[in-house]
Formats: sequence, C-alpha cells, structure tokens
Amino acid sequence: MKPRHLLLAISITAIWGANFSVIKLGLTTVDPFILAGIRFTLCALPAIFFIPKPDVQWRYIIGYGLVFGIGLWGVVNLGIKSGLSAGIASLVLQFSAFFTILLGSWIFKETISRFQYAGMGLALCGLLSIVSIVDGTVTTAGLILVLLGAVAWSAANVINKKAKTTQVFAFLVWSSAFSPIPLFALDYVVNGATGYSTLLNQLDYHAVLSILFQVYPNTLFGYWVWNSLLKRYPVSTVAPLSLLVPVFGLLGSVMIFNETLSLNKIVAVVLIVSGLGVGLYGQRVLSALLKRSDRCPS
Repeated sequence: MKPRHLLLAISITAIWGANFSVIKLGLTTVDPFILAGIRFTLCALPAIFFIPKPDVQWRYIIGYGLVFGIGLWGVVNLGIKSGLSAGIASLVLQFSAFFTILLGSWIFKETISRFQYAGMGLALCGLLSIVSIVDGTVTTAGLILVLLGAVAWSAANVINKKAKTTQVFAFLVWSSAFSPIPLFALDYVVNGATGYSTLLNQLDYHAVLSILFQVYPNTLFGYWVWNSLLKRYPVSTVAPLSLLVPVFGLLGSVMIFNETLSLNKIVAVVLIVSGLGVGLYGQRVLSALLKRSDRCPS
C-alpha cells in the first residue's frame, strides 16, 4: 500500500473511532433515536436525488436500512445514553465480527476454523474484563444494548452479502432513506413529543457538529474512501487496519471525556483486539508463514 493511502486508511479508522465520542456529545441534548434519524436523513438527502438506485432488490435496500439504521446505530446510541462510555462502546461493538462468523456458519453453511474459535475465546475473556470495570464507565444496560447493536451489524453484513451489490455508495445512500421515519416514530412512542421539544429548545453547536461529523466524514466520506481502497488493494491489506478503530475509540474518549485507562480496560483492549486478529487473520498469517518456510532452503 502506498504511504499516502496507508495514512488515508488510518485516518478513516481514527474518524470511525472518534465517532463514538462525537455521538456521546450529541446525546447530551438530542434523544438517541432522533440523533440517528437526523443522521440518516442527511445521509440520504439530497444525495438520493443525484445517485441512481443500485441494481439491488428493494427488500435488501429496505432491510439493510432498517437493520443498519435502527438495529445498529439507534440501539448503540441508546447504549451510550444508558451510561456506557464511548471508548468501551467502540470496543464492544467489534464483537459484530464474531457474530457475523456465527451467522455465516448458520446461513451460508460456512465452516468455523479453530482460529476463529480461539479468537472468540480471547474476545470473551476481554468482555469479562469489561464486566469487572467499576469506575462508572460501564453499565449493564449499556453493555447489553451495544452487544445487540453488534448482532444487528452482523445481520446487516449478511444482508449486504446477499444483496451482492458492487454499488456500495449508492446502496448506503438509498438504504439510509428507510431509517429516519421508523427512528423518529420510535422516539415518539417511547418519549412522546418531549424529545422533539427538547431538540428545538436545547439544540446547541455540540449537537450540530456531532450530526454533521456522523453524516459526512464518518459515514459518507469514510465508507467511500474505505471501499475505494478495498477496490484498489487486496482485502487482506486493508481490512486488518480496522482493528485500530477501538484503539482510536478509547483514545478519543480519554481525550474528550477524560476517561480513565484502568488496567481492566487495557487488558480488555488487548484481549479483544488480539481475539479479532486471531479469529479473522490467524489462518492467513499461518499459511503465509508456512509458505515462506517452504521457500527457504534447508
């Protein structure tokens, strides 16, 4: 990978990691479902008027929009609002990789390797380390909600795979159009008109910047650049860099909210990131090492 492309990829992982702290800033004055609803409204509009519909069945576009918008980001927003720190949320959400593996084995009959089992074991040890944190940055409700968000993300990945779209940006824009109305309706069902009156009376520049950051650098620009890099370089070159997201997520929370890096948190980061590395790339690394050893003269 060229140095400028490597720096660009790392910048995207930094944006994605920092996004969790940015979301928390927005949640100080905006309800979780409303914040997600505004985000996806701006992801869809006005772009949907200029980008042709992707050549994908409507059920995949609608399904992805509902699962990605409500099941993932609506629920993750709710989890952060429930007391889970932005840094821990960014870390726990990475469990979506393992949920995707489990769903893939069930739906697509894919075999789970011993490396994937080992990675899951390491990550679960990291989750236990998170559960033991008692500094006020972890709540049971927040942890469960973000884990549910991780399940939703894995379901969205399955929908994306079944859709078999090559028009990734168009798919993101068009599917985003189906998230806002259900999100706004959910907030009204849960909170009545309170969330909307609060939005009008207390909307501040933190919330506005949070929304703009989530829409443009994080979602539209981030996914466009990332998928462009995936087209230019092998997946095995680009994808491992996503392991930096929870690292930047925790660092962002430390910088913005002065979150304390306790030993339990450091252990959790090491275990979960290591588990992701082993589960997703262990077989590939071992195969590369064996090929290299075969080429070496005895």
